[in-house]
Amino acid sequence: MTVLKAKSKSRALIQGKETKELLSRSLKYLKSGYPVHFTGPSGAGKTSLALALAKKRKRPVMLIHGNHELNNNDLIGGFTGYTSKKVVDQFVRSVYKKEENVSETWRDGRLLQAVKHGYTLVYDEFTRSRPTTNNIFLSILEEGILPLYGTKLTEPFIRVHPEFSVIFTSNPLEYAGVYDTQDALLDRMITIFLQYQNSEEEAQILTEKTGLDQKETKMITKLVANLRGQCTTNKNNGPSLRASLMIASLAFEEDISIDGEDQRFQQLCIDVLSHPVSRCLKTEDPKADAEKMIIDECKSI
Repeated sequence: MTVLKAKSKSRALIQGKETKELLSRSLKYLKSGYPVHFTGPSGAGKTSLALALAKKRKRPVMLIHGNHELNNNDLIGGFTGYTSKKVVDQFVRSVYKKEENVSETWRDGRLLQAVKHGYTLVYDEFTRSRPTTNNIFLSILEEGILPLYGTKLTEPFIRVHPEFSVIFTSNPLEYAGVYDTQDALLDRMITIFLQYQNSEEEAQILTEKTGLDQKETKMITKLVANLRGQCTTNKNNGPSLRASLMIASLAFEEDISIDGEDQRFQQLCIDVLSHPVSRCLKTEDPKADAEKMIIDECKSI
């Protein structure tokens, strides 16, 4: 179970003017009772943005990661075993009395905890869970109740706490392992599309997260952005900001010069970038073509 207190430090989010404005708008939507849904390519910062938004509510945060095995027992809860209580009465020496009670033990699921106590729920990559699992959110968002079906509990549902709020994140439908979400659920949330930041903004993030100066980080983000732009199938599968961060961090730690002619730098870029670049090429030998593209781009920066 993942419960993050509002004071806890989430992964740092570099907040430029556009990001601050987006967070401000999204917070207003949550305060008005509407769930927010951030969707976009991997590495666009959806999870960091969702956690930063959740922190602004100053409520405990529950984090759930979507996956195809998630079910009602994970979300609502279930009986986890049995407890027994034994009482032996020998108050009267000649009388021996023994009483034993056995009862099932219930444990609240993550969603039930969040709904009960008014947490901010961050449901990360919710489209990786089966649509039948996510159907439970329809009652939460529409009727303000959480059904307790299949739990053997006496109450059929519980009321949603007035402070409860939910933030969804998802990858585009073309990503592997992603299910098509039912329209009824999408209609009940405000969906905001996120894209990769431009190379200038990405360079600022790299500068603040690594020990490199902005001139060096601009060279890295320009290199990655140019390779992303050459993807012939789907640019969402190209190298992301995470790849830029890997290159910048490793170059700083290993004292590798940010120089396109430097063989160590070229090899670092090939190791980090060849897989995401080759995935988005539609050629006879994508691996070899990706390595050539990376070397060419290194020499051009």
